[in-house]
Amino acid sequence: MLSSDKVTEFRETGVLIVEDVLGGDILGPVREEYTVLLDELIEGWGNPPEIPEGSFEERAIAAYRAGYDWFQPMDIALPGERITIDTPFHAGPAVFTMLTAPRLLDLMESLIGPEITSNPIQHVRIKPPASDLRDGEVRAHVGGTDWHQDRGVALEEADTSDVITVWVAVTDATPENGCLTCVPRAETMLPHCPKTQTTIADGFVDERRAKALPVKAGGVVLLDPLVPHAALPNKTDGIRWSFDLRYNPTGHPTGRAHFPDFVARSRSLPDSELRDWRAWRQMWLDARATCAKRPHIELHRWSGDSPVCA
Repeated sequence: MLSSDKVTEFRETGVLIVEDVLGGDILGPVREEYTVLLDELIEGWGNPPEIPEGSFEERAIAAYRAGYDWFQPMDIALPGERITIDTPFHAGPAVFTMLTAPRLLDLMESLIGPEITSNPIQHVRIKPPASDLRDGEVRAHVGGTDWHQDRGVALEEADTSDVITVWVAVTDATPENGCLTCVPRAETMLPHCPKTQTTIADGFVDERRAKALPVKAGGVVLLDPLVPHAALPNKTDGIRWSFDLRYNPTGHPTGRAHFPDFVARSRSLPDSELRDWRAWRQMWLDARATCAKRPHIELHRWSGDSPVCA
């Protein structure tokens, strides 16, 4: 649990770095699960010679350089673009164990109470070196992330929900390899524009006040949904790997009603907690099948014809 001083710090600033939250017992299996996943993808691509044997990091970078796209197959949510019946995603047991790790949920209980829902706005962020990025690469999962507020990239239904972002570092996150950076929390949601990504409109972020948020592997950055933040580019030769998770009080709208949430902790109704990763995966499979059959639902609300976006 967070101390009362740390809870106060988060309430006042909207940002809190907490080191040593997840150990090797949680992140080790995650790394192993992704290594197996990447090996399976490479085998499916015919074991191209451009991707030699090596570590997960080495093979991931080599695959990107060779033009093989592993980003959506490794992501832990469905994408914002049109979803088909075979749109890939990853929902494995090690990721589920991370989502429901007691130490993560303890942090959330300190901030939002004992009835905790895992919010489906969640992603893996495995960023190759910026020097390797292809021309025109704009995906937030791949390169730098533009300035935004997390409330601004959810649907309106969650505007009054108490959603907390938990940014989990799988590798050390530094200013050199693309850690998060933020400015002081805004009192309201700022206007966003659909640029290369959904981005806070020009002139609303004073980047001179930006503060980098380095954190070691196993640590987390907690973010209030109104804190403007971005991710720096990865200027190293390795990957920068993190997970972007969210939690909210059970019963609050998630901002993605068509994607599955689940009860991660309930002190009042412990039997309501989801404990089987297979059930979690099936919820995402069911959501994919439903989304594939109906008109596309835009994940973001902002229109480029707004005066602030001109």
